[in-house]
Amino acid sequence: MISCLLFHLLSISLPNPFIPPSPQPPPPPPPAATAELNFWKCKNCSLNEKYILLKLQEKTNITDPYALATIMGNIKQESKFLPDICEGGSRISYFNCYRGGYGIIQWTSKNRYDGLGSFCRKYGCDPSSLEGQTSYMINENIFQRQLFHFEKNGKTIPQYMGPSYRWLGWGVKGKREIYSYGYLNKLKKA
Repeated sequence: MISCLLFHLLSISLPNPFIPPSPQPPPPPPPAATAELNFWKCKNCSLNEKYILLKLQEKTNITDPYALATIMGNIKQESKFLPDICEGGSRISYFNCYRGGYGIIQWTSKNRYDGLGSFCRKYGCDPSSLEGQTSYMINENIFQRQLFHFEKNGKTIPQYMGPSYRWLGWGVKGKREIYSYGYLNKLKKA
């Protein structure tokens, strides 16, 4: 009787060799990969354009494609996404631009221009680089004061131009809106 009971207990705990094990679900993707899948991508954009678009989404809560397109259109009007451009078109380093604006958003006033240099000294970045300027742009207090407008969804490009003007203070509007609509047509979810 004991041997029958022992056999019965052993047979219950042993897996049936004729039933295949149930497949295990694949592991979930890492959190960063999941978040990036929800980011807007810019079809047929330059590496500089793609970099700034990515950083805007990684470092802020801007999710509206109209807001992103408006910011991109303004940067294109300011610099064509060239970080080493001094107002007037000279391609030089931060340290050699003595007059006018400099960089991706043409920092012009002494405080804003010096702010870029101070930021990069403090955080170990190059003020002539796309990476340094993008980081400063997103963290600059003037952009930060307008950020909540860009983080509110549901506005049109002309409506996002208001905070863009308060952020950049442009003297010439130029083709900002035309560029913005162009980016809106290029933005796609991954």
